[in-house]
Amino acid sequence: MSWKPYALDEKARQLVKNALEGDKGIKDAKKQAFKESYKMRETVVYGLERFWGEAKRHDESSALAKYWKATWDVLVETLEKAEVKLPKHNDVAAMADKLWQLKREDQQVALAVLTQLCDCMVWWTQRYKNDAKQ
Repeated sequence: MSWKPYALDEKARQLVKNALEGDKGIKDAKKQAFKESYKMRETVVYGLERFWGEAKRHDESSALAKYWKATWDVLVETLEKAEVKLPKHNDVAAMADKLWQLKREDQQVALAVLTQLCDCMVWWTQRYKNDAKQ
C-alpha cells in the first residue's frame, strides 16, 4: 500500500467548516455535530461497518446524522480514486455483511484513509473551536 494524500486535509477542513456553518446552535449542548469528529476518530478502530452505522443511529434529519453521512460520502468518493469500491446499501445488517466481504487489502486501505481523514477533521475542529464560541 503506497501513501497518497487525496487532498484529505482540504476535504476534512470543508467537512468541519460545513458542520460549523450548518449547526448554528453549536453553543447549545444538544447541537454537537461540530464536535463529532472526536467520536468519529474513536469509532474508526471498530471498523467500517460501525463507522457507517453511526449515521443511522441518529435521526436522519439531524445535524449529527448529516455530518456522519457527509464524512462517509467523502470517504467513498476518495476511495473510488484509489480504485476501492465500498458497497452501497441502506439496510444496516446487509451493509455490515457487504463491508465484511470486501477484500482484506481494500478494508485496510479504507480504514487507513478514514483514519487520516478523521485525524484531519479533529485538527480542523480544534482550529475552528474558537470561531464556534463567538
